[in-house]
Amino acid sequence: MSEDRTGNDENAEYELDLEVIVVGGGPVGMLLARELRIARVGAVVLERLPERTPHSKAFGLHARSLESLDRRGMLGRFREGARSWNNGHFAGLDEWVDFSALDSTHAYALLSEQTRTERLLEERAVDVGAEIRRGHEVTAVRQDADGVEADVTGPDGGYTLRAKYLVGCDGGRSLVRGAAGIGFPGTGGRVTARLGDVILADRENAPMGMERTERGLLFCVPLDDTYHRVSTFDFEAARDPGEELTLEELTASLREVWGGDLGAHSPRWLSAFTDSACQADRYREGRILIAGDAAHTHFPVGGQGVNLGLQDAFNLGWKLAAAVHGWAPEGLLDSYDRERQAPARKVLANTRAQIALMNPDPYVTPLRELFTDLMRKDQVNLYLAEMLSGVTVRYALPGPEHRLLGDFARDLELRTDEGKSLLPEYLKRGTGLLLDLAGRPEVGEAYDEWAGGVRWAGRLRHVRAECDQEPGLAGLLVRPDGHVAWAADRDASGPELREGLSTAVATWFGTV
Repeated sequence: MSEDRTGNDENAEYELDLEVIVVGGGPVGMLLARELRIARVGAVVLERLPERTPHSKAFGLHARSLESLDRRGMLGRFREGARSWNNGHFAGLDEWVDFSALDSTHAYALLSEQTRTERLLEERAVDVGAEIRRGHEVTAVRQDADGVEADVTGPDGGYTLRAKYLVGCDGGRSLVRGAAGIGFPGTGGRVTARLGDVILADRENAPMGMERTERGLLFCVPLDDTYHRVSTFDFEAARDPGEELTLEELTASLREVWGGDLGAHSPRWLSAFTDSACQADRYREGRILIAGDAAHTHFPVGGQGVNLGLQDAFNLGWKLAAAVHGWAPEGLLDSYDRERQAPARKVLANTRAQIALMNPDPYVTPLRELFTDLMRKDQVNLYLAEMLSGVTVRYALPGPEHRLLGDFARDLELRTDEGKSLLPEYLKRGTGLLLDLAGRPEVGEAYDEWAGGVRWAGRLRHVRAECDQEPGLAGLLVRPDGHVAWAADRDASGPELREGLSTAVATWFGTV
């Protein structure tokens, strides 16, 4: 990127030769920057915090996030030194959700605190040339027909950046969302959670996991040999959401909910939040888009928040790159909003349901007992595991009906002339994949006709292979985010197969 600075006072402005501004350097912003860079888009991340926060509300990565990271060749780094577990909780009930029942190569949850996830994604973004600016706060955003401008306050003064697009990954109180005039309807908070990473003098009597009393709930887990994460959930007392949590308030809450404060002292992090749940009425306004918590917020139960935001980034990155490069088919960028709204609505709904079950009111006890009994049934347990892990997200995509259309492409074992491989290996560069499994000439002809007419054929890769797991399948068209955009069986007629494939390629990968 070239840089042109003018003036030398503290209000000097300068512009960069860049294409996308990402506001917010959390996990979602870092992943989006990497997705843009592997698609050869100039991107800069502006993060107001000068240093990465060492504290994390979020602890884990679920199966769909792990599958997606694997398709970018990043999963190995995330698994190094990290613990995984096969079970998770739903609404703090006594019966655990069994992730090992998932139909996934990664049927588990990975312990990766949000600050660690952010660091690893930042490293991967920098590796491919993304620019990260910490201590640079965006104070205003405006757009016109040709681009977007952001006013920024940095360590050396103020400046203005201009780019083709801007994406707000700046959290639930998103300045970008407000500047774009995007609505954020939802429900206010009625439950207060108080969180502290503290030393417990009475750690021998500390509970493990979620415990319920008549006065509320307590969540307690060890973080290391010294500190515990303790969280109380108060279903009655309201508090000012903008007020800072103190150790005194946390210990008072522990005594109220648990009957004692466990000798909590020396906090290294204190935080309070509510069960408010909101979702943006649209994720795009002109050249401004939003993702992650800027698009949806909910109570952090079930470990779904970060995972939901990461899938926003995987869905948006390649589409935004197509718009920047000028080959995006009509409606491609708008499909980001259309596809990602429904998964967020479902997460907001299930977190609200969990809050209702968590309420210690005795009137709720029979419902909890009934739900716990239901969770002992394999089908119910599997349903909840799939819901929490996001593996059943399927997009309603146009095209000839097929059992795989819109689904996430599985880890198929493929045999090519070069040897054996897995499907995820062909998606590491962030391009699409046309998988020819039957040697049908129509597949190759449709690809050759398309590739001969485009200026940047690197957006789609054609691979001929055999696959014993899908003997009846003629081929798959897989988008860069891993979702199937076209599929046909071997018994499909020639004209039907070629027409469906040609239309799908043009719909998702353009014609110029």
